[in-house]
Amino acid sequence: GDSVITVQLTEEDKVEDDVVFYLVFTGSTVQHCTSTRKINPGSLETISPGHDCCETVKVALCASREGHPVLVVAEESFQFVQDEAYDAAQFLATCAGNQQALNFTRFLDRSRPPAADVDFLDEKVALAFRHLKLPAEWNVLGADQALSENIPRETLMHFAVRLGLLRLTWFLLQQPGGRGALSIHNNEGATPVSLALERGYQKLHQLLTEEGAREPDSWSTLSHTVHSGDYSVKHHRGLDVYLLTAEA
Repeated sequence: GDSVITVQLTEEDKVEDDVVFYLVFTGSTVQHCTSTRKINPGSLETISPGHDCCETVKVALCASREGHPVLVVAEESFQFVQDEAYDAAQFLATCAGNQQALNFTRFLDRSRPPAADVDFLDEKVALAFRHLKLPAEWNVLGADQALSENIPRETLMHFAVRLGLLRLTWFLLQQPGGRGALSIHNNEGATPVSLALERGYQKLHQLLTEEGAREPDSWSTLSHTVHSGDYSVKHHRGLDVYLLTAEA
């Protein structure tokens, strides 16, 4: 999701300014409709929707004009693939309360990847998390939320803060159990807040401690949900396009 898609129109498809183009993606269970913006008379731009599974879907380019029926201009197939970021997000979501798995992730910290790699990892994994279909009962602290806050344990929040993953930390804070995780100590007695301070992650510490702290600037390049329910509508501010997703 949230990748830029460019559509090249053939000579016969280049039409008047009052024609509006849409892309319709039809998957096995959900359908997406995205508006487009014209770059020039022969090119359109839009954003790929975040899909609910990895599959090949049908995509149709539709043209709409006031007072006329909607026309299907062209059809093509489009493949949603499972990449490493998707695998990582799925692994972390599944292991939310699994102490063995969360302790295993700590080896990443010892290798200390370069800042540019951390930034890339943060963006990709956080984006994949946003598009995962998390169960309604999913919680940052795992399935056993009844555990006392006094029991030392690793949490997903410790993992995100230890690596300095600003966007993933922000995402987790918005989820059930996200705020509760901030006061949990691990076996070394560290909370996510104390870890951020100890490592000198000022922006991260600010995010965790300031009331009403704003989301990271980088999210402004992504789609924002403006309606959710039986269907969802997202707005991508950068391209000013909308994505409508509903059950097929």
